[in-house]
Amino acid sequence: MMSSRLTCSVFLLVLSLSFCVSFGASPYISEDFITCLQSKTNNVTTFSQLIFTPVNSTYLPVWQAAADSIRFDNPNIRKPSVIVTPTIETQIQAALFCAKKHGYEMRIRDGGHDFEGLSYTADVPFVMLDLVNMRAIDVNVANRTAWVQGGALLGELYYTISQKTDTLYFPAGIWAGVGVSGFLSGGGYGNLLRKYGLGADNVLDVRFMDVNGNILDRKSMGEDLFWAIRGGGASSFGIVLAWKLRLVPVPERVTLFTVNITLEQGVTDIFYKYQYVLPKFNRDLQMRVQLNTENVGNTAKKTVRMLFNGIYQGRIDTLLPLLDQSFPELNVTREICEEVRMVQTTLQFGGFTTSTPTEVLANRSAIPKVSYKGKSDYVRTPIPKSGLRKLWRKMFENDNSQTLFMYTFGGKMEEYSDTALPYPHRAGVLYQVFKRVDFMDQPSDKTAISRRRVAWLRSFDKSLGPYVSKNPREAYSNYNDLDLGVGSATYEEASVWGERYWKKENFKKLIQIKAKVDPHNFFKHPQSIPVFSTHL
Repeated sequence: MMSSRLTCSVFLLVLSLSFCVSFGASPYISEDFITCLQSKTNNVTTFSQLIFTPVNSTYLPVWQAAADSIRFDNPNIRKPSVIVTPTIETQIQAALFCAKKHGYEMRIRDGGHDFEGLSYTADVPFVMLDLVNMRAIDVNVANRTAWVQGGALLGELYYTISQKTDTLYFPAGIWAGVGVSGFLSGGGYGNLLRKYGLGADNVLDVRFMDVNGNILDRKSMGEDLFWAIRGGGASSFGIVLAWKLRLVPVPERVTLFTVNITLEQGVTDIFYKYQYVLPKFNRDLQMRVQLNTENVGNTAKKTVRMLFNGIYQGRIDTLLPLLDQSFPELNVTREICEEVRMVQTTLQFGGFTTSTPTEVLANRSAIPKVSYKGKSDYVRTPIPKSGLRKLWRKMFENDNSQTLFMYTFGGKMEEYSDTALPYPHRAGVLYQVFKRVDFMDQPSDKTAISRRRVAWLRSFDKSLGPYVSKNPREAYSNYNDLDLGVGSATYEEASVWGERYWKKENFKKLIQIKAKVDPHNFFKHPQSIPVFSTHL
């Protein structure tokens, strides 16, 4: 007993000092905060292994593990006062209770694939709740369902499913390092979008902790809150502990192909036709178009290169006649097609080859790191050839660090209303545009080169304006972009960015739900759902 008390006292002293050194908090306040956490656990030793403060040698690696260090690891950006990495739900309840009691804000990191670092940085002292240790996945093939804890990544989900079956999958994104929870809470699109809709359309139930520490499921939270957290940003409302997902049928073998075309080979005409054909095409086909610029040989002349990445839910023999009839210009031949398991398509779209062992999807350290500034748009009317040529010329002004991804919509998405979930980019969208400039060759995003790239991206964003959706100009909330605005003192301020993500009707409904479940606005970040003193 004496040894236990001594261990506890020493541990509290070390944590107290770490708070004081890092953020100038008084020893009294720090010790009260730590004592609060300690009082909520029965095992001091286990507790000590789950908490990291800036004086711990392991603090920075834990923070960096799922952070864009090039953009956000600098002295001018505040890191967490403390990182808590719970293993059980009661530890989350303890962290929530003590953060509220002692005046800390909380950020929730479930994956870290976060464009603006909102889950692991803040302008105020905060606790980062990192769910990295809560990533269990339970796949039930017979019922076609899976329970997935809040800290799991898409790659881990796909790999786990693939170990049980090749004829079920989940309609989620293509990047293995994306957190399942963040993905679903923004709606979430992927290679099965045109056949099965969003990831959030295929959520059946949830375990969710509200601001008071109550654990709720779909029935006990009610349909309004269940609606809100599937597209409206779950971290505005509470903490997702686990999701119950509907798994969808896929063939044992699907078809992959890539067509590589340059400006000189007629890419303008082919992309122009793509806009008319693919959104109306058989919903078993999904296509992503990747657009880059490059110098021609060793000359100063530039060209456009497009990769048309296709995935078809069926065999080559079925696909080729369909494309030959509707889109012969794309020239998809048997020689460039490959029949693979569904999990292998995730490898290819995620930057690996289809022959890479699938275990890599569950290996977090093997997933490539990325650093960029990104923006999103939705195209509802085909861009004319004259407009495409203007955009190519604008792209030639940059240093080839940019990438555009066009993701085909249509199919199943045409069957949903804008208000079915908070995610409103449904019927009438031809494709989504994601545009970015990369910083991987730079030490930070503050170098002269990086700044020029960001300036170009913002200029290109303006050039694209006439050709994308309007009133509002739509944007994807999972591709958070602080350039859109952060004001939330009034609805008028918040609507500048909120209506772009969710449109007016959905945004107002999200605000009303937020006022009921988190009236004091504990769960917040610069673009979270706001709380107002007066009703809308």
